[in-house]
Amino acid sequence: MLIVLPPSETKSFGGDGAPLSLDSLGFPELTPLRQQIIDDLRALDTAEAREALKLKNNFDEEFAANQQLWTSPTTPALSRYTGVLFDALSPATLPQPRWSRLAVGSALFGVVRGQDPIPHYRLSASTKVPRQEDPAAAAPTMKKRWGAAITEALAGVEGLVLDFRSGAYQNLGPLSSAATVRVETTAGKVVSHFNKHYKGELARVLCLHDAEPDTLDEVIEIAQGAGLSISLSSPTQLTLVVDR
Repeated sequence: MLIVLPPSETKSFGGDGAPLSLDSLGFPELTPLRQQIIDDLRALDTAEAREALKLKNNFDEEFAANQQLWTSPTTPALSRYTGVLFDALSPATLPQPRWSRLAVGSALFGVVRGQDPIPHYRLSASTKVPRQEDPAAAAPTMKKRWGAAITEALAGVEGLVLDFRSGAYQNLGPLSSAATVRVETTAGKVVSHFNKHYKGELARVLCLHDAEPDTLDEVIEIAQGAGLSISLSSPTQLTLVVDR
């Protein structure tokens, strides 16, 4: 089983790992595109970066982080990303071997394994970064840059894939065979922002269980055993009902 989580805009700084080495990341077939996007991102001058990243706060800090992608320290992906989902997941309190059940979607790296060492960076799924070799051309979307590469990488994963990514990141590399999770209230209303929290809770439950589920029925059994209200609403969709 592999649970693919969405990234977060907020990330921790620092780390005690060696600088970024693309060879150390999972899904090595994505390396050429990762290299190209990093090079193009670092080539942006201040004005270009301000336009591309559309940051209202902390621009200088985030711009500097992108410029230092090859030299700044790294930390495992699950320690780099912060925010609502990762607070609920609490990866630091999960057994390290269980991190192998988790991956994170990324505009910069495509998808990374939970233990992959990455630096702080700023790049979202909606960002358009001009290509160095043709700066006069319209900047391509991240979806165009990644093409089918993320989809093909995830399609190569053996076993069950649970796709917890948000729509923007699913769009970078959709996987039709993956199962998704819909979070709704007892009144049947879709939970928007806080769905990340509940997905983090579900991911934690699945990582803490000794046996790794191979089917959605087993996912449901494990989650219900932990007190979650979850059911199969279509062949590839789970519905998690929360009391809100």
